[in-house]
Amino acid sequence: MGSALIGLAAAVVGVTGTLVASVLSQRLTARVQAEQFTRQQQVAETQWLREQRVGELTRRREGYTNANAAIRRYRTRLLNFLWIVHKGAVTAEARETVEEARRDHHSVLAEAQMVASGAVLAELNDMTKSLSETYRRIMCLEEGEPDPDGSFDEIRGDFARIWEQWERMLGAMRADLGVEDRPAASATSTPATSAP
Repeated sequence: MGSALIGLAAAVVGVTGTLVASVLSQRLTARVQAEQFTRQQQVAETQWLREQRVGELTRRREGYTNANAAIRRYRTRLLNFLWIVHKGAVTAEARETVEEARRDHHSVLAEAQMVASGAVLAELNDMTKSLSETYRRIMCLEEGEPDPDGSFDEIRGDFARIWEQWERMLGAMRADLGVEDRPAASATSTPATSAP
């Protein structure tokens, strides 16, 4: 009977070992699969976040580029119109050119305001206020009712201040986009405020 019990015990241990190994193997496989799934989810989430950041940066870059171009156009059209007013040669076409640049500026600014950082938004708003005030002063001069400090020369001086403001705005945009700040001769030169 001793050998029969030993045989039975060996059979029980063998069957139990096989069953336990099967259960442990299933648990280990399930754990490995769960870890792989978690890693795949983390990789997918990281990739999604990276794509969102790249998309946001692209939208800001486009918004800033368009706003910068519209501001430069508007500023140039205002300065040209000031010279036309000074020469007494205002035409409906000249006035429409300024109005078109003004409308374009407002439209592009509205888009940029949706993606701009707080620092850039503050600069954009300050620039818009300065351009709007200069526009108002030029129109008053053109209508023959200038401000007390609204002579041609005084308004022309506004453009030097607008240029400095533009440089600050451009610096804020570049900083927000992570562009390295390098000195550039063209960015720091003083704009011409002479006749076009």
